[in-house]
Amino acid sequence: MSLEKTSLSVLREALERLDEGFKDLPEMKTEVDEIDALRTVLLETAERMQDNYPYQHPLYAGQMLKPPHPVARLAYMLSMWINPNNHALDGGRASSAMEKEAVADIATMFGWDAHLGHLCGGGTLANMEALWVAGRLHPGQKIVASQQAHYTHSRLSEVLGLSFQAVPCDARAKMDVHALECTLKQGNIGTVVATLGTTAAGSIDPLPDILALKERYNFRLHVDAAYGGYFILAENLEAEARAAFDGIADVDSIVIDPHKHGLQPYGCGCILFKDPSVGRFYKHDSPYTYFSSAELHLGEISLECSRAGASAVALWATQKLLPLQRGGTFAQGVENGRKAALALFRHIQEDGRFLTAFPPELDIIIWAPQGDRASDISRRSKTFFEAAAAKNLHLAVASFPKTLFEDSWDIIWDEDQVYCLRSCLMKPEHLTWVEQIWQTLDEVATRTV
Repeated sequence: MSLEKTSLSVLREALERLDEGFKDLPEMKTEVDEIDALRTVLLETAERMQDNYPYQHPLYAGQMLKPPHPVARLAYMLSMWINPNNHALDGGRASSAMEKEAVADIATMFGWDAHLGHLCGGGTLANMEALWVAGRLHPGQKIVASQQAHYTHSRLSEVLGLSFQAVPCDARAKMDVHALECTLKQGNIGTVVATLGTTAAGSIDPLPDILALKERYNFRLHVDAAYGGYFILAENLEAEARAAFDGIADVDSIVIDPHKHGLQPYGCGCILFKDPSVGRFYKHDSPYTYFSSAELHLGEISLECSRAGASAVALWATQKLLPLQRGGTFAQGVENGRKAALALFRHIQEDGRFLTAFPPELDIIIWAPQGDRASDISRRSKTFFEAAAAKNLHLAVASFPKTLFEDSWDIIWDEDQVYCLRSCLMKPEHLTWVEQIWQTLDEVATRTV
C-alpha cells in the first residue's frame, strides 16, 4: 500500500473542534442525504482515479510532482467544511489572517521583513503579477530571461503587451552573463528575470553577477524561484548555488511555488515584492466586498478575485508543523532530495552505457543512453522511458539544445535538439530508494542500451 491513510483519524477530531466554534447557532439538519448513492459515486471516483501514475511513490521520478504532507491534506480538507474565499475578509476572515502569516514566513525565509505578497493559483499567475508590476514601473521596456527560463515568461510578456527577449545560456543551462550584458548595452531593458531552479535542468542563474550588472544598468530584477526557492534552506549546496541564494534578498520580486517543494496541494503559488508601495498598482474599488473592515483585504493586492482559502489554511498548518528554518525537519527533506540526485548521478556518470552533462545543482538529473548521433540518443531516450515505465519506474523525457552538450559529448550532431531522460528526485523518500531506482535503470539498460 502506498497511500497514507492513518492520519485520517485526526480529521474527525479536528472537525469536532471546528464545530465547537459554531455551537451558538440554531440547530440545522446537516446529515448527508442519499448516503448510499454518495458512497457509490465516491467509490466509482476512486476507481477512475486509479488511472494515474503513482505520483506519491518514490518510483515516480519524472515530473515535478510531490505528494502534500499529511498535515496539508488534512488542513485543506478541514477547511472545506467552511470553504473560505480569501478575496475579502467577509469570505475568509481566519484563512486570510493565516495567509498573511504564512506568506510573511516565506518572506522572512528570503531575508525580507517588509514585503507585499500573497498566494495565488501557481507560478504562472505569480510571475504574471511580477511582470505586470514590472511593466507598470518600466513602461515600454523589455523583459529578458534566459533561454532555459520557463516558457511562461515569454508568453506572459505577450499577454501583457510587453516586449520579451531570450538571453543565451552557457553549457550548464545558466544565463550567460556576458550575453546578458551585451543585451543590456543595447538599451531599453526594464526587467531581468533570473531563474533559481530551471524547470528543465534545475540550473541556478548566476545571481551575484546579475546583481552586479543591476548596479551598472539599473534594471528591475525578478527572481523566478518557483521550483528552487526552498533550497535557500539547504546546507548541502555547492558554493556557486549557495551564493545565488544568499543574494536573493537584494532582488525586487520573488516567485515561489509551495505546491512543489513546499508540500502543498495544487494550486498554491506565492508572489513577493520587496517594496510594499507597489500595492498602489492594484488599487481598485469594490464596495460590495471590502466594506466590512478597514484592515487589508487580500483582494486589494491581488489580480485574482475569488481564491481558495483552503490553500492558505494548508500552508499555514504545514509551516506550523515544519517551520522554514535551516537545520529543521523541512529543510532536511529538501536536502535529502539533493542527496538522492547526487547519489543517482554518480551511478549514471560512472556507467559507460550513459551520457551525462553536468552534476545536478538541486535535485534534477539530465542524462541519456549512449549513441553515436543526436537522433540515436533521442530515439533511445524515448525507448528507455517506455521500458522503465513498464517496470514501474517513471521518468521524464525532455528536449535540450545541442549547445548544452556539444563540448562534452563526442557525437555527431545531426539534429540541433536532443531528447534526454530527466529524473526529478524531489521527494525526501527518494534518498532511501536510490539503490532500487539504480537497480531498475541497470536492468532496463541491459535490455535496451
